[in-house]
Amino acid sequence: MQIGELAERAGLTTKALRFYEEAGVLPPPARTAAGYRDYDETAPARLAFVRAAQAAGLTLAEIRTVMAVREDQGPPCFHVTALLDRHATALDERIAELEATRAEVRRLRNRAATLDPAACHEDGICHIIPSS
Repeated sequence: MQIGELAERAGLTTKALRFYEEAGVLPPPARTAAGYRDYDETAPARLAFVRAAQAAGLTLAEIRTVMAVREDQGPPCFHVTALLDRHATALDERIAELEATRAEVRRLRNRAATLDPAACHEDGICHIIPSS
């Protein structure tokens, strides 16, 4: 199938397909005699996997590795599980950081409610956020 048909079936743009091809998660297709891309019937499923894996937080490099494991060694489920575990840990760490930041923002906002803007010292930038 040509690039326009695949793009329509996959719900993507032709530009996105070219990007995925360049990124190595969509193999270069055969070419017609006229030089047009001619994708095989596995391309839509491969693109669906790429999009689902990206939605789960996997990078294109990680997806490329998963696909290579699949092609070279068979089912990549153990590899995918390890990737998901790493991503879950990273997300937990990021959530903890964001919660700490939110607490600090709320603390500063509460502090701001008790301070007079006219009393802001000239030797500082803003007394809501103390610099010392």
